[in-house]
Amino acid sequence: MDDKTNPTRVDQPRAPLNRRAFLSAGVGSAAAPLFARGLHAETAERVRPAQDPRDRANLTLDVNGRPHRVALDVRTSLLDALREHLGLTGAKKGCDHGQCGACTVMIEGRRVLACLTLAVAAEGRPVTTIEGLAGPNGALHPMQQAFIDHDAFQCGYCTPGQIMSAVACVREGHARTDADIREYMSGNLCRCAAYPNIVAAIKQARTSIREA
Repeated sequence: MDDKTNPTRVDQPRAPLNRRAFLSAGVGSAAAPLFARGLHAETAERVRPAQDPRDRANLTLDVNGRPHRVALDVRTSLLDALREHLGLTGAKKGCDHGQCGACTVMIEGRRVLACLTLAVAAEGRPVTTIEGLAGPNGALHPMQQAFIDHDAFQCGYCTPGQIMSAVACVREGHARTDADIREYMSGNLCRCAAYPNIVAAIKQARTSIREA
């Protein structure tokens, strides 16, 4: 049937397309799922049970010759305990996966990766960080001085871990040759590639450390 002869058809005026309305509708449609997810997360947060008290431990950490009483989640790493709870930020958080060595500290004189060591595992065992390496009168440790003398750092981010590992390397008897030093320091990465200077610093300091 011809529309012109259809008495029931009434043409309605069509509103002109408004760019602002179009964009608002699009944004609203896209934001709806995000809003729903946010609402779900907020609801889940409200109903999440309180932390089980059994997940916390009261520890005494012996760090640099001083006892520190801390209450920590049992899953807290030694690195986070040192940095976040004791304010000892010398040990750096690099990869946080035990691959760069920037977090190296010593427990009972042996080097460990603090990011892979639980704080509870260090209780009752003397921990030494870069802050505790200098003498009581503030005199630099021979290894610290050697790193300065040989310019064995550039950005300095890895330097605390390098120094702690270097001291342990000498004490372990693994600094007799250049090849030994490179092998037993290979777990400490230097993004600035100051490796020749690090080897030279260790060779300078090794005699003093043996005599200490």
